[in-house]
Amino acid sequence: MEWYDTLYQVLNVINTVILYVIGIPFFLQLLYMILFFIPKKVFPKTEKKNRIAVIIPAHNEEDVIYDTVHDLFVKQNYPHELFDVYVIADNCTDNTEKLAKEAGATVFVHIDNDPKHHMVGYALDYGIKELLKIDAEKHYDYVIRLDADNHINDEFFNLMNDAYNSGAKIARPYESATNMTQSAFTKACGLYYIFDSRCSSRCRERLHLDAHVNGPGSLTDMEIFRRLGGYDTVTICEDTEFNFKRMYEKVRCHFVEDAVVYEDLPSTLKDTYARNLRLGAGNTRLIFRHTPKLLFYTFRNLNFSFLENWLTYLFIPICPILCLWLPGFYIYAYIYHFLGGEAGQVFTFAGINMDWVGFTTALICTMVGVLFVFAGILQASLMVISDYKKMGAKKRRELISGVLLFPVFSIVYVITITIGVFSKPKRKKVARNPQKSKNKEITNWIEMN
Repeated sequence: MEWYDTLYQVLNVINTVILYVIGIPFFLQLLYMILFFIPKKVFPKTEKKNRIAVIIPAHNEEDVIYDTVHDLFVKQNYPHELFDVYVIADNCTDNTEKLAKEAGATVFVHIDNDPKHHMVGYALDYGIKELLKIDAEKHYDYVIRLDADNHINDEFFNLMNDAYNSGAKIARPYESATNMTQSAFTKACGLYYIFDSRCSSRCRERLHLDAHVNGPGSLTDMEIFRRLGGYDTVTICEDTEFNFKRMYEKVRCHFVEDAVVYEDLPSTLKDTYARNLRLGAGNTRLIFRHTPKLLFYTFRNLNFSFLENWLTYLFIPICPILCLWLPGFYIYAYIYHFLGGEAGQVFTFAGINMDWVGFTTALICTMVGVLFVFAGILQASLMVISDYKKMGAKKRRELISGVLLFPVFSIVYVITITIGVFSKPKRKKVARNPQKSKNKEITNWIEMN
């Protein structure tokens, strides 16, 4: 046996193990799709109205902050005297502070000249500490965290309040987009993230697994912040790490499906690339740092939630495997067999005898086709059929272009996440899309000041 035969056999064993390992999280997502029709959890309505502190970290967000704050006071069907809005103007060099105040928010100005601290976690820690000073007088029950571009449905506070009074200490809402119908690209992008709300999060809640509280609109019991004395995570993916830490403390994390937060989705490939650089870099470091604990608590607490979290976030480091290892291995394997390696071996596919090259080609084409149809078109179609109204569409056909583009977007996602895994992105001003609801008076106000 020559050295290249030995090398191929070793690589083939490694590849087989990798395929089995990455197949587990893929199977989990397939299971969530199969359980698509499981009924949603609805928390009992309560007459009790609790005090809410809304906190919004913002870095140079003058384009969107006024509308975000203004809409809370105008559109929420919740007693206005029972909620306050706090904006953390984090190292801002624009009119974020002025516009937030004009819209009715109390502003905490956070200045930190250390470039290593230019992450949302540091701003949140400062903001929560300032909030705790006010809390001595206000006595808030829980905090709702929003991003500067977010809008929420009119019953959001009431629905979160129902969950809180049902015992939820930490909860996340359904995540949709303000610009879902802007283009085929935003439709496909939105469908990718909506799957986690509509299918994955619903199944977790119904199966008594902890929700992934890793985005805007989250609810956190004020008692947790009083105990911590601030916000105890300052990494790129500080929201996910905060969720992990609370799970270690046996705090159950819930999903409130009818409470919807709408965020501004990337509308171009450039914006998606920038966003996924942060996701790839932050989540990779996070999952490797927390893997031992997540696996340990799985067995110590006999709680599948920890393993489910780990398997889901494993998709981030799986992306480089899909982009680099699998193409590299199969290119080498094709060359090896074209040059006569393992000559004479016969494989059977669909009742047809063929050599390794023919068998592998047929198998790869079949798997890609299955993924394209079932994990792509079918998955996106299910989202559109059931939740098109939450996506901002009046009719389902408005989202057809997003369904067709969805498999392509998934490939773009994997590639950009892979680049992010090997990068160290710096914090930059986020490119926002124009808000349709923006008042003309905002622009005039900026010019006058």
